[in-house]
Amino acid sequence: MNLFFLINKKAAVSLVIILFCAFNLNAQETKSNFWKNVRYGGGIGLSFGDGFFSGTIAPSAIYQFENDFALGLGLNATFNNQKNVYKSTILGGSLIGLFNVIPELQLSAEFEQLNVDRRYDVNLNIEDYNYWVPALFIGAGYRSGNVTFGLRYDVLYDDEKSIYTTPLAPFMRFYF
Repeated sequence: MNLFFLINKKAAVSLVIILFCAFNLNAQETKSNFWKNVRYGGGIGLSFGDGFFSGTIAPSAIYQFENDFALGLGLNATFNNQKNVYKSTILGGSLIGLFNVIPELQLSAEFEQLNVDRRYDVNLNIEDYNYWVPALFIGAGYRSGNVTFGLRYDVLYDDEKSIYTTPLAPFMRFYF
């Protein structure tokens, strides 16, 4: 097991414990207000073409500590199929922090850890892959109500392992 994975695993576990403790302390102080500050959102993706299909579901939830600061967790499940080439299943989770500098400008940091399981067609003689890939996105977006549009950049981008084609990606985020 490589050292980078162990460090990422320890960091992810530490962040989950911190989030749980923060949620738990706040819930004990004001049990009735805890769920009023939880917001739900996420994404759904669907893509298809000549012999290609991709589907993604990525639910998430954030806890709104103040009007300008929130922390949350997300899940990601993606299935890809290129007929006669490969099939892949991508599963993982993320930790996200949101900060509104002003109501319209939202900064974000998101750590994502995904397991990629890629199986190639037998006739291609390409080795199957199963590996973990981390991503750390730093982003900025324009926020209007429950919707934020913006750009994010993966500072850990690895062009050989990342499931994304580029470290810079647009995003649209909804939380209700």
